[in-house]
Amino acid sequence: MDLSQLEIFQAVADSGSVNGAAERLHRVPSNVTTRLKQLEAELGNDLFIREKMRLRLSPAGAGFLDYTRRILALVEEARLSVNGQEPMGVLALGALESIAAVRMPPVLATFHQRHPKVELDLSTGPSGELLDAVIAGRMAGAFVDGPVHHPALEGCAVFEENLVLISALEHPPIRRASEVNGRNIYAFRANCSYRRLFEEWFMRDQATPGRIFEMESYHGMVACVSAGSGLALVPRSLLETLPAQASVQVHDVGGAFCGIPICLVWRRGLQTPALNALVALLSP
Repeated sequence: MDLSQLEIFQAVADSGSVNGAAERLHRVPSNVTTRLKQLEAELGNDLFIREKMRLRLSPAGAGFLDYTRRILALVEEARLSVNGQEPMGVLALGALESIAAVRMPPVLATFHQRHPKVELDLSTGPSGELLDAVIAGRMAGAFVDGPVHHPALEGCAVFEENLVLISALEHPPIRRASEVNGRNIYAFRANCSYRRLFEEWFMRDQATPGRIFEMESYHGMVACVSAGSGLALVPRSLLETLPAQASVQVHDVGGAFCGIPICLVWRRGLQTPALNALVALLSP
């Protein structure tokens, strides 16, 4: 087993095909196929399930991919450490939409000024998807709400967020969930931690939300709420940047919605020079 075989395996896993991996690695497809079969023979197990023109990871392949990503990341870190080079390469990060919109722009601008050889790749999504991506090695780190308790992850708190409940302008004050029992709510998909907080708020007061409409953006949530269609839970910092904030009523219900730590998390033991530089920038 050598590093080039691991690079080929990772490329095939990421692209889902031999041709896609060959194009990415600037190799001919026959070479990729041969090296992949050699690796499988050496390991004594099939890493992929062949499905016509597509390759799908087998259970053994999924586990081996995790080790492959970690090995290749450590090799790159070791190379940079020995060469004494400054941080460089691609730094793939994830962030909650609200954090990406409000908190990240000045951070990323400063980071780019200090480390111009690092190519930042920022993606947004629900906290559950971001954590899965970091654990799988598809992202070097992610900004999610915390605290985060997972044996494969470590991190540090970098921001603090407060959530507020919003309704249509004419809605009376809201202090507890029982006052809005049965009302429709707008939220992200089920793997969003803010949505779970919202649902738990109803449960603690022995109340139940009505229909849950899954949205793709806070802009859409605010628009629907302002039309009187339901309620939403949104970060105050983001709401204050939206022109539409004047069209909704803000209810500060406190409790678990206040002082939520936003953490930068990464795979335990896999800190690249670029990620270390980002952590240093965010440290007080």
